[in-house]
Amino acid sequence: MQIRPIRSDADHEAALREIETLWGADEGTEAGDRLDVLVTLVDAYEARRWPIAPLDPVQSGQVLI
Repeated sequence: MQIRPIRSDADHEAALREIETLWGADEGTEAGDRLDVLVTLVDAYEARRWPIAPLDPVQSGQVLI
């Protein structure tokens, strides 16, 4: 299993395409393990690339009951 870190948007797109082909793979199989690792890498890349700041309920206008 040759998996590299996701360092660019192109790497991200390639990983997403591969995830699509692996989706539904059985857990514990080579394909399932690859899917798990790729999803983890994509999640980490997206968190760094497009961080989401915590919401402030006062600024967002939400009413908490």
